[in-house]
Amino acid sequence: MSRLAQTAGLTDIQQEILATVRDFVDKEIIPVATELEHRDEYPQQIVDGLKELGLFGLMIPEEYGGLGESLLTYALCVEEIARGWMSVSGIINTHFIVAYMLKQHGTQEQKETFLPRMAAGEVRGAFSMSEPGLGSDVSAITSKGVKDGDEYVLNGQKMWLTNGGTSTLVAVLCRSDEGHPEGTAPHKSMTTFLVEKEPGFGEVRPGLTIPGKIDKMGYKGVDTTELIMDGLRIPANRVLGGVTGRGFYQMMDGVEVGRVNVAARGCGVAQRAFELGVSYAQQRHTFGKAIAQHQAIQFKLAEMATKVEAAHAMMVNAARKKDSGERNDLEAGMAKYLASEYCKEVVEDAFRIHGGYGFSKEYEIERLYREAPMLLIGEGTAEIQKMIIGRRLLEEYRFQG
Repeated sequence: MSRLAQTAGLTDIQQEILATVRDFVDKEIIPVATELEHRDEYPQQIVDGLKELGLFGLMIPEEYGGLGESLLTYALCVEEIARGWMSVSGIINTHFIVAYMLKQHGTQEQKETFLPRMAAGEVRGAFSMSEPGLGSDVSAITSKGVKDGDEYVLNGQKMWLTNGGTSTLVAVLCRSDEGHPEGTAPHKSMTTFLVEKEPGFGEVRPGLTIPGKIDKMGYKGVDTTELIMDGLRIPANRVLGGVTGRGFYQMMDGVEVGRVNVAARGCGVAQRAFELGVSYAQQRHTFGKAIAQHQAIQFKLAEMATKVEAAHAMMVNAARKKDSGERNDLEAGMAKYLASEYCKEVVEDAFRIHGGYGFSKEYEIERLYREAPMLLIGEGTAEIQKMIIGRRLLEEYRFQG
């Protein structure tokens, strides 16, 4: 077990789960991750192993066949999985955001229909907010759902859908003006629709097309796609929670879980980069001694380890805050911001320690160097996190005078 990033106060069950996941990562993910990533190959065998471990039901309540574990347990598992290969953590992240949204906001019928199959990994979740014409400005969404009898007709184009091809249930955020008079604030006229589909690419159900995978710099293996709705008909009972106009708040609640997840991913990738850097520094010799004995490299290792430890502490704090039932947008924003920035810096320092070999695809650090930038963008850029943090601080420290 690593000396860094330890978590105090875990139960015996949590420690057992983490030990099992870490063993799986060391034996089943790390040895094959770089080869699969270079081929941009979906890690089906790894995913099957995660299903056998029960990880797809980790946070789903026991009454629906899950393990009923906390967000903290989930985040620590994600940290371990991302340490092995970040793309694998992405595969389960969107699944759990949808499961969490169903648990918190779904009707009883929706919970009973989807959660047991999601816990077993039979139904795989994805969620979709972004569109080609917008980034962080969720209020500018143009995709629309219009009531037509007992159905809604959805039209629009979505972007950056993780698990777009392999998922079978997508939570899609659209505008829905029905019941919301003209002039209603945009965030009050949005609805989350639960869209069931077949896995694969092309037309996966009438009115719904998933084009091929987007070719990315990193974060390979996991499929990232567009989603095109053209006259897609959805039964009214597939409005999340059964009431329109609540989609923005439901999605933001899910995104808070997602931000803790991205923070955990940053922690995991940074840990792996530190492991690679400190190991290589003791093997590589210059000027008659291992480069780890040069003060400049020791300083770099010290900075890297401190960043790993700090990011982990903030991630754990954000997860525990959410588990307590308290508002955690401030803590989640801080954790996501710090962990993603520190991850980038730790990976770059490990890359520098490797020297010219870090530029070779034979070395694992090359893959990490391409993966880390995604964390700077996913679940909101650094600038968005700073806006959230700044606004919440002003709420907490309102000037009295």
